[in-house]
Amino acid sequence: MTSAAIPPELRALLQATPVSTLSSALRKRGHVDVFIDGVTTNQPGVRIVGPARTLRFVPFRPDLFASHGGGYNAQKRAFDTVEAGEVLVVDARGVRDAGTVGDVLATRARVRGAAGIVTDGAVRDWEPVQGILPVFSQGPHPAVLGRRHVPWETDVVIACGGAAVVPGDVIVGDDDGVIVIPAAIVAEVAAEAAAQEAEDGWVAEQVANGASVDGMFPPNAEQRARYLEETGRT
Repeated sequence: MTSAAIPPELRALLQATPVSTLSSALRKRGHVDVFIDGVTTNQPGVRIVGPARTLRFVPFRPDLFASHGGGYNAQKRAFDTVEAGEVLVVDARGVRDAGTVGDVLATRARVRGAAGIVTDGAVRDWEPVQGILPVFSQGPHPAVLGRRHVPWETDVVIACGGAAVVPGDVIVGDDDGVIVIPAAIVAEVAAEAAAQEAEDGWVAEQVANGASVDGMFPPNAEQRARYLEETGRT
């Protein structure tokens, strides 16, 4: 799925629905390993939504770095070709002590119109990158690429933070974290999660007004009927 393939109304649903609620809809479909674990945002309060563009690093080895680390390598190609609205997802094997993106590459991604970057590695130039675009990562580290990684390939299935990511999967990130939604089910997941978020908001309002959570969270048949009547939903 490309960024153009996400209809505006679907993108709006994904932008408005918390990752936590989207994850519930995924769980009902058996997708329990969709979390990119261990990453946090550098721009609290900013959400990212977009199809995945992938980049894979392999562990550092001098001969491999000599053949793949220099020149117009896979890392540079990924940042140079990411499309508008896409999220660049980087497989750094969970390594926290080497950078996978810095200010120059982050700037290139922003100029290309990327929605954000997700890496299960670290970020160099942390403070400047904060002002460039949203990045979910394991945090800052000043080391350059050749300490732990060799940039290997792009646009392949990768693992990031324990989750499989297929190019074109839809990535959604907020302050709670990042999830991966298979492209084939993103529309139904978004619709169900949006409906659930509306119901959860009603429940939260009732509890704030003094209602007990017993029979309300989650709502039993009586409370759900009341919710549907009060909101006019079917």
